[in-house]
Amino acid sequence: MTLELAVILPTLNERGNLRGLERRLAAALEGVDWEAIIVDDNSPDGTADEARALSLENPRIRCIQRIDRRGLASAAIEGMCATAAPVVAVMDADHQHDPALLPKMLKAIGSGEYDLAYASRFAEGASTDKWGQPGRVKASGLANAIARRVTGVDLSDPMSGYFMMRAETLRQHAGGLSGVGFKILLDILATVSPPMRVKEFPLDFAARVAGESKLDRTIVFEFLVGLYDKWLGRVIPTRFALFGTVGAIGAVVHLAVLALTLWLVSASPAGVTTSKEAAFIVGQTVAAITAMTFNFELNNELTYADKRLRGLIPLLTGWAKFAAACAVGMVANIGVSSILMSRGIDALPAAICGIALASVWNFALSSRFVWGKYGT
Repeated sequence: MTLELAVILPTLNERGNLRGLERRLAAALEGVDWEAIIVDDNSPDGTADEARALSLENPRIRCIQRIDRRGLASAAIEGMCATAAPVVAVMDADHQHDPALLPKMLKAIGSGEYDLAYASRFAEGASTDKWGQPGRVKASGLANAIARRVTGVDLSDPMSGYFMMRAETLRQHAGGLSGVGFKILLDILATVSPPMRVKEFPLDFAARVAGESKLDRTIVFEFLVGLYDKWLGRVIPTRFALFGTVGAIGAVVHLAVLALTLWLVSASPAGVTTSKEAAFIVGQTVAAITAMTFNFELNNELTYADKRLRGLIPLLTGWAKFAAACAVGMVANIGVSSILMSRGIDALPAAICGIALASVWNFALSSRFVWGKYGT
């Protein structure tokens, strides 16, 4: 038989789900020549080892273990480009997506009437009752509404992670996909031109069988990042934009600390005198160190979430490297702003100029030496 379908399974800590899913795929795709490609982001629970063990038992199972690369969207793209099958499907490995829909999707694509088939949690006849997460249902509905409005994609569930399309179409447009965040379907629908003909299938969305959800507190942030990358990612690199956004928030922290320090100095007891320039230098130093620490934490949680440092020692080491990388920028920040102030510039614009000068330097070195390499 000729290979007909590749099912792409992006995984992170899904070891306990793989064998059951392999059995469900085999039952659902009886009579179809298929393969499943497990794209694992180097899961600490040994998901890749389990996938390789399954592959020895069933040659239909393949494994791609990614080192120092993370992200559901990029994993899906990598898996879809790694198969010779003419049709590719993407689904979760946690059993929330019903494999029984795959033959129906394949028939829709094979008819030539549709370019993409997907499973919707909100179509007529769909259900999320088994999910048991009413809060998540409401959040998903809100995210879908935002996605429809800003992208023009008029589907009931453009944030779905369960879909099927022709591999050739994916490869043709892979270079235009952002690969950022976790909602690859939305990225594809907003990228492929002319618009794809879509067939919708209602999904009985189930609870996950084992493991924990891959969507943590950065879910909303990653959603917004994906939208930004689609709009402006080719003008301003996404990672730098995120770093700059964090820096802008850090600038507010910096200015607030500076203002507080200057106020404390001005309110010092009688008899304690400090020159205006000296007070400003002290204030700038305290504010710069505070903002630098704030920026490190926020960048670690958001900008570099795919390489997030965890544990006390890695965090302290990362902070030390971040501080070292930013040291020259901080000196330039303090020096330039102090010079500007000494020449008659007010404290606020002088401080802003110092912050702006340091930002590019901080991004370049911290990306390389703190979180491993320059981001995209």
